[in-house]
Amino acid sequence: MQVRILTEAELRQCAGADAQSLQTIENAFTWLQQNRVMMPPIMHIEVSEHAGDVDIKSAYVKGCDRFAVKLASGFFNNPKLGLPSSSAMVVMFSAKTGFCEAVFLDNGYLTDLRTGLAGAVAAKYLARETIGTVGVVGAGAQARYQIECLRLVRDFNRLLVHSRSMERAQLYADEMRDKLSIAVEVVPLEQVVRESEIVVTTTAAHEPLIHSDWLHPGLHITAMGSDLSGKQELAPDVLSVADLIVCDRFDQCFSMGEMQHVREGLTRDAAHVIELGELTSAAFEYQRKDTDITICDLTGTGVQDTAIGLQAYERAQASNFGTIVDN
Repeated sequence: MQVRILTEAELRQCAGADAQSLQTIENAFTWLQQNRVMMPPIMHIEVSEHAGDVDIKSAYVKGCDRFAVKLASGFFNNPKLGLPSSSAMVVMFSAKTGFCEAVFLDNGYLTDLRTGLAGAVAAKYLARETIGTVGVVGAGAQARYQIECLRLVRDFNRLLVHSRSMERAQLYADEMRDKLSIAVEVVPLEQVVRESEIVVTTTAAHEPLIHSDWLHPGLHITAMGSDLSGKQELAPDVLSVADLIVCDRFDQCFSMGEMQHVREGLTRDAAHVIELGELTSAAFEYQRKDTDITICDLTGTGVQDTAIGLQAYERAQASNFGTIVDN
């Protein structure tokens, strides 16, 4: 058997913040809605003595020749060692034989990309068509990927950022100002929410950051930081005032997303709680009113990893990227 091994640099040539990659992730949510996906629960491993954890996500899509198994880690003492706090790798398996066909040593790039693209898919279906100001909470990798991918579906000329670290917020503002050629300001958290038409939260918070009395008609919020039990970026009453709540996967969001904190107030059958795949597949037709407040709760799904992995594999084969190892 031959195994194709690709580095992060090679994978960046196989998938990026472009229209095809956006469609790839949109397709992943549609596959979920079409019941084409076999996706096991996330395997989570705590490494508490080193402030770390590892998540394993995977999904097989009926009709596809291969599928991905992703191993992603977060070790939050790493910056003290001069290392990134998160990393990941993806293994592509043949759906016909079960043999490994490729190893992606992407250092978490594909995870960052597919997560940012999921936020863009949410905004495509939920945010107002015409916007001027976008807000982002956090100044890390996802604050960058979410906003770069958002530009694929919405034009905006002003970006507001808030972070616990003023230094990181200012570095982010300088970088994004140059990259996007728009006005970028570091402002207090409440101002981010009150003055933005779209707000993206990208933190690892365990206490609410966004409160309902800051919301205004027409606002869309994508909350992607809560991906583990105990995490929380939105106060529970934020969800209670939303006109529509969309999640990537019901069971995950009720156990580890923002909806874990409002289990009694929301149910799977609630009329205003749907999965993102219902929008991408047109199973649910949403006609947004200018005054609607919408929220998307993203926890990250294995089918996104398989979708972006399939795209990367096909492009790598076509361009003969990577190192072939006889195993």
